[in-house]
Order: sequence, then structure tokens, then C-alpha cells
Amino acid sequence: MNLLLQTSHSNLQAQIAVTGSKSETNRLLLLQALFPNVTLSNTSNSDDSEVMQKALKGNEELIDIHHAGTAMRFLTAFYAVNEGREVVLTGSDRMKERPIKVLVEALEQLGAKITYENEVGYPPIRIKGQKITVSKVNIPANVSSQYISALLLVAPKLENGIELTLVGEITSVPYIKMTLALLEEIGVGTSFVGNTITVNPKSQISNPKSLTVESDWSSASYFFSLVALADTASITLNSYKENSLQGDSALVEIYKQMGVETHFDGNQMILTKQANFNPKDLNLDLNNTPDIAQTIVVTCLGLGIGCHLTGLHTLKIKETDRLEALRIELTKLGAAISVTNDSLTLVASGNINHNVKIATYNDHRMAMAFAPLALKVPIIIENAEVVSKSYPDFWDDMKKLGFNIS
Repeated sequence: MNLLLQTSHSNLQAQIAVTGSKSETNRLLLLQALFPNVTLSNTSNSDDSEVMQKALKGNEELIDIHHAGTAMRFLTAFYAVNEGREVVLTGSDRMKERPIKVLVEALEQLGAKITYENEVGYPPIRIKGQKITVSKVNIPANVSSQYISALLLVAPKLENGIELTLVGEITSVPYIKMTLALLEEIGVGTSFVGNTITVNPKSQISNPKSLTVESDWSSASYFFSLVALADTASITLNSYKENSLQGDSALVEIYKQMGVETHFDGNQMILTKQANFNPKDLNLDLNNTPDIAQTIVVTCLGLGIGCHLTGLHTLKIKETDRLEALRIELTKLGAAISVTNDSLTLVASGNINHNVKIATYNDHRMAMAFAPLALKVPIIIENAEVVSKSYPDFWDDMKKLGFNIS
């Protein structure tokens, strides 16, 4: 479905309940499958998390995870160490273009048995679960952190745990630290010194653990963008922690540079627009937080400022090639933008074309990142239902803020 977004006002006031973090939920769902006496609340209602949960609870040999990249990576590791279980992991056409070779090779170093059903290096893959006794493994440090987290999450169930050496400069450190913190929270010993990560073996958890998933900071990014682009705004979001495990909590400091003030009151996060703020061009390294790049560059376009964003090399293997998708769609809006394999540069401009149709490329973040521009010009989002991948309630929450959506 295509949605036309527009609004006749730029004063935003609302209280929004954002669902639990997809990143935390999927990590904890896997840990819950390994340690059944872990119970969870405020889990994500995203498509990705539902696919993950269904796969972990099912007994099918063929497991289709559709567009869920996190599920593909985490489940590859999970089934590799699930002794006696044989499965074929597959997904959408786009998923079959997304590389999995780095993770497969790391698991093979440990003794896993994985073969490719079609093209080498890409899903679908056949996994024959093994008892893993090898503990030392190397992996390139600049790959998606989900490859690394996949190995760390299953490590407690390996006979000798894991000693993982990251080779080179590390990408997305906050997501790795999130994984380790969640392991520690259920009683698994870990260490992260230099480029070496160690996770101790743990056969079972003696006492039940009840964990609450924090709301999703990536989803919060769209509200930071809305506040930055509004004339006046006060948006309250539940349930967020000032000292969050999620890397995208860097939004607080980044959006301060775009006029957004953030205050915490218990588990509520209150976003307000700073009066008479004059934003300036941004120069940001997003190596640790690449998922918020789309939201940031669209916000900059709406504010009429330029930006230079680096550390974006992982965006090329997401739901779409996000750098190329941004270049195409922002150009339609009248932006002067250039991209490389790991960076994006937007030239400051005060003009935005009206009634442009934004293609989403089956990418939830493309749909949501461009939506706040409706505060500046009417905009059409194609295939808007794609938001269900991470934030099914997004369009309803936009209506709460007074947007006309048709």
C-alpha cells in the first residue's frame, strides 16, 4: 500500500508506547531457547521477532525466516550447536543475496557442519547440529556485529565456551557489548579485552531469571527526527533507560546538535524542541550506530543543513543497499547527495520537492526514516506496510501526532 502523509500543523504533543527492542528481544529469545527458565516481558512485536520465536519453538526441517537478517545469523549459530538437529535455513529473495559466509566459516572453525544449498556464501544453508568442543575462533572485526553476537550467544552451551579473536578494526562495538551484558545478566561469565572476547561455558541456570526488554532506540530515532523538524514539540516515549545497552542511544547526543533536548523521568524519555535553535552541518562517524544513518540524513535534509556520515560499510548488505537507496530517493526530493562504499555526503539546501513517491525497497527503515519529512512537504511512502518488520504500530503512532495519512 502507498500512503500519502501530510500535516497542517507543526506542533507535536503525544505520549507513545514503543515496543521492546528488536535487538534485545532476538538475543534474549535465543538465550531463552538455550536456558528455558529465562522469562521475558515487553518483547518486540516486530515481524523479525515473531519469525525468530516461531523458528525456535518449531520442529520443521525447512525454516523460512523471510526478510529477518538477525534471525538468519542467530539461528545459523543456534542450529549449528543443536546436536542431532538438521535444518535448512532459507529466506526471501533479498535474504538469498545477503552474505553468510563469514559466519559459516567461523562456525566451521569450531567444528560445525554447514553446506550451501545453492550459491556458495549465501542462504539457503543446510545445518547439521554438532557437539562443539573447539573453543578458539577468529573472525574479521569489521563485519556485521550480528555475526559476532551469534557466536557469543551460543557460546555458553559449547563444552569449553569460546575465545573469539576479532581481527582488525571492530565495527558496532555497542551491539557486541549489549550481547555480553545480556549474557552476564543471566549469569554467564564473559570478558572483552583488546580484540579478544571470552565467554565461559554454562550448562544451566540454577535460578529462574525474569528480564524486561527495553523499548527500541532505533524506533525512537523517528521521533527524534520529528521533534527536530517540528516548530514546537514534546513527545514522551515509554520505556527507556538513561543508561541503555543499545548503541542507538547515541541519538541523545547526536540530536542535541539538531535542537532536540532529552530528559528522563523514571522509565519515560521526554523529547522537546529547543527554541530558536540554529543547526549547523554535521560530520559524524556512525561506525557504532549505522542503523540510524537513514534517519539522520533525512532529518538534515528537512533542516536544510548538510552532513558527512562515515562508518556505513555494513549498510550495503542490509534489507537493501541502503546507501544506494538513500542516494536515489533523496535525489528525487531535490537533494545533492553522493555516496561511497562507507560514507554519505549531503549538501545543504533549502528546497524539498513536494509529493515525491519514496520507494522503500522492502526496507522498514526507508519507510520510517522518510516519514518525518511530511512536516515540511506532502510525501508518499510506497509499500508502507513494510514497517511491520520492526515497528507494526508506526503509522498509528504517526496519526496520534496529528498526521493525515491516506
